[in-house]
Amino acid sequence: MTEIVKARNVSMKFKAVDALTDVSLDVAPGEQVALLGHNGAGKTTLFRIMLGFIKPTAGSISIAGFAPGSNEARRIVSYLPEQVAFPKMLTGREVVRFYARLKGAPLDDVQSVLAKVDLVDAADRRVETYSKGMRQRLGLAQALVGKPALLLLDEPTSGLDPLSRQHFYELIADVARQGGSVLLSSHGLSELEAKTDRVAILRNGRLVANGPLAALQDEANLPVRIRVRAAATAIDKVHAEIGGGRINGASVELFCARGEKMRILSKISGLGAKVEDVDVAAPTLDEVYRHFSKIGVDEALRGTL
Repeated sequence: MTEIVKARNVSMKFKAVDALTDVSLDVAPGEQVALLGHNGAGKTTLFRIMLGFIKPTAGSISIAGFAPGSNEARRIVSYLPEQVAFPKMLTGREVVRFYARLKGAPLDDVQSVLAKVDLVDAADRRVETYSKGMRQRLGLAQALVGKPALLLLDEPTSGLDPLSRQHFYELIADVARQGGSVLLSSHGLSELEAKTDRVAILRNGRLVANGPLAALQDEANLPVRIRVRAAATAIDKVHAEIGGGRINGASVELFCARGEKMRILSKISGLGAKVEDVDVAAPTLDEVYRHFSKIGVDEALRGTL
């Protein structure tokens, strides 16, 4: 399968600042990849290189085999920045028509993408009358027009309400189903957990993790949380049998290594009617992110010794 994004050993230095160091990352057709990292980790710099706004100090990067910023690459890439800004005197429809013409997309696409982001009723209003959430949805509309092969999305759900966020992820899932690639940066880790195929984590300009969430959970080897709700009057017996900590006088919570999970669940099953419910939670994306971010810090500290 030919990668849409192929980055090899990309480094970017701004005077005394190493914004990116030896970053290699691929994005395949139809893949949704979350690019995570703290402010200043290098996410936006990597986007700017992919868009051809700046050239890396070292390494190489291609977009569907083309140089970033080339006419061929520009035709297949759409970008939604964190802070969207459009001419206030234009209507939403005029904004999307403008980008459709730039991309050589059929003008029939304009109405279609406005409908997808629920802006048909406001399409002929000036942008200056739009709320922040409406401007963000207009930004998504301009990114979707022309059916791009690669969507670069920088904090795309900023300013969106919960329902709009859910609808947004449905839209990008549809892009992926049609073979488009999605690379998005976000601080909203909980909302990304089940909505991307792969997670890439930058720390201080270095790629410290890259893989499906399940693989990163295994690699991090973080404990699994098991919460057991005891039957009435059985909490003391359940606690005595499995240990852990008591919660609200009715439940027991314990943490175990992933390899110990089935043994403990078997023990809990043996308690029979003493147990009313069991909840098992794997490490969250937030916990995985904090784990790999800490690794990045530790490595940086070791490098200074």
